[in-house]
Amino acid sequence: MSAKQSGTVRPAAISAEGWGWRHAGRAQAAIEDLDLRIEPGERVLLLGPSGAGKSTLLHALAGVLGDEEDDSDETGSLLIDGVAPREQRGRAGLMQQDPETQVVLSRVGDDVAFGAENLAVPRDEIWARVHEALDDVGLRTAGGGGLALDHPTAALSGGQKQRLALAGILAMRPGLILLDEPTANLDPAGVLEVRDAVGRCVDKTGATLVVVEHRVSVWKDLVDRIVVLQPGSAKAGSGGAGGVLLDGPPDQVLSEARTMLMSAGVWVPGYVPATRIRSNKPHTAELLLAAQDLAVSRERPRRKGFKTFPPVPVQTAITAQVRAGQALTITGPNGAGKSTFALTLAGLLAPVDGKVSAAVELSEGAGIDPYKWKAEQLISRIGTVFQEPEHQFVTGKVLDELMFGPKHLGHGEDRVDELLERLRLTHLVEANPYTLSGGEKRRLSVATVLAAHPKVLVLDEPTFGQDANTWAELASFLSELLDAGTAVVSVTHDQEFSAVLGGTELRLGPVRQGEATHQEAGAA
Repeated sequence: MSAKQSGTVRPAAISAEGWGWRHAGRAQAAIEDLDLRIEPGERVLLLGPSGAGKSTLLHALAGVLGDEEDDSDETGSLLIDGVAPREQRGRAGLMQQDPETQVVLSRVGDDVAFGAENLAVPRDEIWARVHEALDDVGLRTAGGGGLALDHPTAALSGGQKQRLALAGILAMRPGLILLDEPTANLDPAGVLEVRDAVGRCVDKTGATLVVVEHRVSVWKDLVDRIVVLQPGSAKAGSGGAGGVLLDGPPDQVLSEARTMLMSAGVWVPGYVPATRIRSNKPHTAELLLAAQDLAVSRERPRRKGFKTFPPVPVQTAITAQVRAGQALTITGPNGAGKSTFALTLAGLLAPVDGKVSAAVELSEGAGIDPYKWKAEQLISRIGTVFQEPEHQFVTGKVLDELMFGPKHLGHGEDRVDELLERLRLTHLVEANPYTLSGGEKRRLSVATVLAAHPKVLVLDEPTFGQDANTWAELASFLSELLDAGTAVVSVTHDQEFSAVLGGTELRLGPVRQGEATHQEAGAA
């Protein structure tokens, strides 16, 4: 711990006594009857099934849950150093799942300074903190990119953006660092970058750490305690988590309660849940979509004077085929253009060069170019699940969200009940989609697309935020759809998921290198 930071970072103590929270518009509590004590400087890994209230607890500790005007309901007490979290601005720093949503300003230095500025830290001290925080997370080293303060945040990879978010938190000098699945959307190298940066920072500052992550193996050696929240189903008459199920040193919890943890959906090291086995029944595998020499970008053409300049492609020369009943998995490092390619393939972005063509089997008279299809033509043929589930929600209730597509397409709603049951959303039909947990939001976004019966599914990180049980259900369901003739295109870092679906892997090389390679996905 440096002399400078040892005197300015005071590790926080957490205490919960019978604490619970019900989100506005929800009949059931997200979490209830929580009794928990975390001592100053402790490092805790918080586990539990999807929907157990882990993110709710972290947001409460960060002081960003609800306000006195809404219809939410709080019971018991949750305190940091004996004071309510919302009354201690800056005492806790929260780092969330999605790197994109945490970048505020266009330059690296300004972004790191933003939180400290809002805490009215003196200007000279702010910039000393910015330099120190960037050093702590490794973004100014050669290995971390050697970033200057004026480096554009838009040019950062996913792993760099997560480390940037961590730097912004450290510049605030919080006594409590809260991490809500910070590596969920990162490639394997980015996962290690962020984990190691967190380790260096808590070693140096001594801050209390609480991290929520489904993949235990990444964090177990960094923490000194594992707390498992009890699933709601384990508590009679309860819809939310019912307090603490397990609490102890990592090795002890993982060895003594391995079977119990697996049944609760926890990703214990070395455990991959059983899934449905793909049918060996041969398919005709008709060609549905083809990408030929494709160049992709999210930028728009730029005008300068009388000239128009085309977007700079993030990837070029991509060739791929999508066939009925087959899976195509898109892999590669963060920032390689995987999502951009997927959105272009799905008809939501215009190609910079090359073309995407729909076969007659898919277009059914709508035309060869999916980008030119009308909205109702597109969603009934190609269903897209975005990386950020909230971008898909258009109603205020889960059931309405699922019925929206079928109603507007004139389809029956025969699949809605099945989707609710299979994706474990039945108990949430009246809930506001925006109040769901991260894993529940992801499952709802998948369900809304499936309700429209598309022939092609394009899924961007479909398994993030899932516990082992919901992961297995989702993977098995998609396996069934493949056997029924649906084509599934997935952008994912999840190797176990890719192995379940099988098919072909398209690996995109580093950004702007224009390399794309094909290889067959290995079996599980």
